[in-house]
Amino acid sequence: MNRRFLLLSMVSTLALSACSSKFKRYNGPRVTRVIVYKGQRKMHLLHNNKTLRSYDIGLGFAPFHHKREEGDGRTPEGEYLIDRRNPNSKFHLSLGINYPNAQDVAKARAAGVSPGGDIFIHGTPSIYIGEKDWTWGCIAVTDREMEEIYSMVNVGTVIYIYP
Repeated sequence: MNRRFLLLSMVSTLALSACSSKFKRYNGPRVTRVIVYKGQRKMHLLHNNKTLRSYDIGLGFAPFHHKREEGDGRTPEGEYLIDRRNPNSKFHLSLGINYPNAQDVAKARAAGVSPGGDIFIHGTPSIYIGEKDWTWGCIAVTDREMEEIYSMVNVGTVIYIYP
C-alpha cells in the first residue's frame, strides 16, 4: 500500500508541476506574422490574415516615433524578425527582435550615435504591473500572456511595428 501511495504521489506531483510550467504547448495554426500598433497599445498574432490572439502591451518609456539611439526609450517601428528565444529572461520569457537592422545602423552612424539593441517581447515583473510604458524600448505583456506567445511564435516570424 505504501508503494502505491508513493507512486501516486510522485505522478500527482509531476502532473501538477507540468501544469504550472512556463513552457506551454501550442498545436494551432502557425503564427505567420506579428503586428504591433504602438498608438493602440495592441499586439496581434496572425495566421495569414486571421487574428489568432490579441494582447494589450506596454512599450518603451518614450514610445512614440522610431527608435533612433540607445537609451532613448523608444520602441522601434518597421519590419523586423523574431530572431531568438530566451527561456531564462529576467522578464520571465522573451522573444528577441532583430533591431537594429542595416537601415537602423546606417541612420544611427550618420547621426553619430549608437542605435542600441536588445529589443524583445517579454513578460512584466510584478513591480511594473499596471504601468503603461516602462521598458527601454521593448514590448511587454503579462507573464501569463508571454507564456502563450512564447509557445506560439517561432524564430523567423516577421513582426511589423507600426506607430
